[in-house]
Amino acid sequence: MKRISLVMACIAVSLMVFSSAFGANAPAKPLIGISKIVSHPALDAVEKGIQDELAALKINAQYDLQNANGDANTAASIANKFQSEKVTLAVGIATPTAQALVNTLKNTPVVFSAVTDPVKAGLVKSLNKGEKTVTGVSDMTPVRQQIELLLKMKKVKRLGHIYTSSEENAVVLAGVVKQACKDLGIEFVETTVSKSAEVKQATQSIIRRVDALYISTDNTVVSAMSAVTDVAMKNRVPVMSADPSSAESYPVLAAWGFDYYKMGRATGKLVAEILKGKKPEQIPTRFMTKASDVDLLVNLDVAKKLGLTVPKDIVKTANKVVENGKLTKK
Repeated sequence: MKRISLVMACIAVSLMVFSSAFGANAPAKPLIGISKIVSHPALDAVEKGIQDELAALKINAQYDLQNANGDANTAASIANKFQSEKVTLAVGIATPTAQALVNTLKNTPVVFSAVTDPVKAGLVKSLNKGEKTVTGVSDMTPVRQQIELLLKMKKVKRLGHIYTSSEENAVVLAGVVKQACKDLGIEFVETTVSKSAEVKQATQSIIRRVDALYISTDNTVVSAMSAVTDVAMKNRVPVMSADPSSAESYPVLAAWGFDYYKMGRATGKLVAEILKGKKPEQIPTRFMTKASDVDLLVNLDVAKKLGLTVPKDIVKTANKVVENGKLTKK
């Protein structure tokens, strides 16, 4: 009996050791920290797209989702939080949060998304290759083509532009807008903000001096789009936006830009590659280049209120049309 008991005890101990060893080798859920600079439809869509793509690829990840609410200090605190948690990988949605992550997480892979110019932002030295721990997806937008589209609907001599002076991607785009206006013979009228609470006053400061407003993928300004369109509509000034996602909810004349949910899916694919062992330095900055990556929204209700006519070819090309208060997606 003692011998049997001894044998059973040995078997039990062996099973415990085997179980512990197996548990130690079992793959742990990767912890992915996602930090976005502010919450608005486009950046929220990127965040969701990342999660949906990883789920579709059957990567069972856990997430720490953070919102810096437009504050650089909060973005830095989030980066420190991710470092303390020892996240497997961090994603920075928009330039300020990506910069905060890269500055803090020196030995952790960082993937940026919705960053206009990652080189000027100091995230990578070249678009042709990543850094040791950094790579991502750019949302450089076709500024000149967007303004040219506006000109087909409205004669514009003076174009107003509101942007955030402290956000690198916004400053880069402002330079592109200024050059496009120069090339097209349009007077460029600019005003800057430092936070979303200043957007309405900034819009009011230039609205009587412009024929139209152009809003880029400036996260601070886009997050206050209701203030922009409120002032613009009261002054019968059309708004051309580079963000079709937020334009679905506000009275802009037209919006042409990336489908940010698809950008999130593309970012998720990149994250998956790194989780599976590919080194960030082997991955160049990726761009949204397919025709299906781009959305064009036209708001016929806004055009009617402003006494403008949207050419039929533009309406036909648009994959989102607002008419009689209803949004139709083609």
